[in-house]
Amino acid sequence: MLICSIASAIFPAHAGNNPADPSKVVRAVLEAADDGFDPVRTVNVYSNWIAEAISERLLTYDYLARPAKLVPGTAEAMPEVSDGGKTYVFHIKKGIYFAPDPAFKGVRRELTAQDYAYTFKRFLDPKNRSPSANVLQGKIVGMDELIAKAQKTGRFDYDAPLAGLQTPDRYTLRIVLNAPDYNFLYLMGFTAFGAQAREVVDTYGDQSGAHPVGTGAYMLQKYVPRSKIVLVANPEYRGYTWDFKSSGSAWDDQLVHDMKGKKMPQVGRVEISIIEEEQSRWLAFQGQQIDLDYLPQAAAPTVLDGKKLKQSFVDQGIRLNTVAEPGVVYTFLNFKDPVIGGSSLEKNALRRAIAMSYNVQDEISQARLGLAVKAEMPIPEGVEGHDPNYRSSIAYDPALANKLLDRFGYKRGADGYRTLPDGQPLTLKIATEASAISVVFSEIWKRGLDKIGIRADFRVSNFADNLKAATECKLMMWNGSWTADYPEGDDFMQLLYGPNVGQGNNGCYSSPAFDALYVKAKAMPPGPERNQLYIEMSRQMEADTAWVLTVQRLRNWLIRPWIKGFKRHPILQADWQYLDVEKH
Repeated sequence: MLICSIASAIFPAHAGNNPADPSKVVRAVLEAADDGFDPVRTVNVYSNWIAEAISERLLTYDYLARPAKLVPGTAEAMPEVSDGGKTYVFHIKKGIYFAPDPAFKGVRRELTAQDYAYTFKRFLDPKNRSPSANVLQGKIVGMDELIAKAQKTGRFDYDAPLAGLQTPDRYTLRIVLNAPDYNFLYLMGFTAFGAQAREVVDTYGDQSGAHPVGTGAYMLQKYVPRSKIVLVANPEYRGYTWDFKSSGSAWDDQLVHDMKGKKMPQVGRVEISIIEEEQSRWLAFQGQQIDLDYLPQAAAPTVLDGKKLKQSFVDQGIRLNTVAEPGVVYTFLNFKDPVIGGSSLEKNALRRAIAMSYNVQDEISQARLGLAVKAEMPIPEGVEGHDPNYRSSIAYDPALANKLLDRFGYKRGADGYRTLPDGQPLTLKIATEASAISVVFSEIWKRGLDKIGIRADFRVSNFADNLKAATECKLMMWNGSWTADYPEGDDFMQLLYGPNVGQGNNGCYSSPAFDALYVKAKAMPPGPERNQLYIEMSRQMEADTAWVLTVQRLRNWLIRPWIKGFKRHPILQADWQYLDVEKH
């Protein structure tokens, strides 16, 4: 299905707003498909990557500051906070307009505080079944009652007065929380909370994911699902002057030299290809069909000399930006699965044996080609709550895994493979994708599982479909990853919180002990006490063997010489509005 936005042809651009040059084009790539651009309905990272370029949050992040630093987005300033951290007042900048769209019937549509109130309500409308509803659930005064009423009547009343979500005037948003939330400001910078206009959702209904309309620097011009996305400059975008401060690094200093004082955005068009196969992406980069991408692991020996580019790539003017991704990679073991799920000792022994059969060092050397480090705890380096001295209690140990399985009655048959204690067949159904790196993961799993006598059936699908099935607790095992939405450990621990099943907790893990620690941690400000609870939660997850935690990835970004201003941000994904293209 081909969907084109022709709003720019219907409505005249208002001259003098967006300074972007249509002839400056960035050709980008995504390694997996989106599933539409309505953040209410998806947690797909690639969907949110695009949505981030289209819609704006109240708060965002300074482009160069490290560690990541929150700054005002559409808000005039950081909010006024009172009542012990329960009341937040945002004042929204005047003169911000949505991109032109037929939903507005030819009228310029200004952003108002009501748009954010509506956006937050959409996430909590039971009809939408948002996988991100948990981020706001239970927080806003009066919202639980409104949700309960909607569950009874089948209709969410968007116009009902709400004590916790008030718009005293056109540009003021007052949010009152049930209790202090020390991560609330981070939530206001969460990509999914970009403002949505009610008229757009009313116009497009269930097709809103294919018709995103926001106030951001870009708007959707062309969408060919699982193939091609084209963004063009939003003619209503107000623009800004590039004036970020260097952190003192040579890379930052060069960016400031190249970009300071420019009217932004400069890039007028972004052409995004969906290329799931690593080798194909690498060939596209070599053929100058894409301008920037992270280096595929398989190409690392060809490109890198240690941690530097080989001279042949330096001679092409290609630059290398290496970052430790603020995320973790893991395989979840579905706690609700009838074969491997549950909290009995025999099921826990099975999960522990499975985890001990996986050789993480093989993944680092064979799949990642050295571009990763072993992840010891669910909170990665670079995120508040990470403990550099923490070491996982689960190690690669097939011999011990075999003893564990023997002890709990998983007997080997004549063919060398084990059965369940009741004699029924034991086969792991492992979801995967068709990419080259996924094939290597499957080979590592098979070698390890063969050593402990467990059959595996590798079921190949695509990322978007696997994610949907995981959200519904339908996958026994799947290799997933999570990159920080905000730089605090809660963003990772919430993936294991029982009430978040179907809302990020795709392993469907449920542990009263873990949940009690999580609730306790949520009530604490950031600091040593909360970090200690994160350590206890990590140990509880290991005791239950909910995840097989594997690596934290190192990303080597390759940038063509005509792309100026690039520095990979730990939270922001859609960096096109910060870039320039030197015509070549």
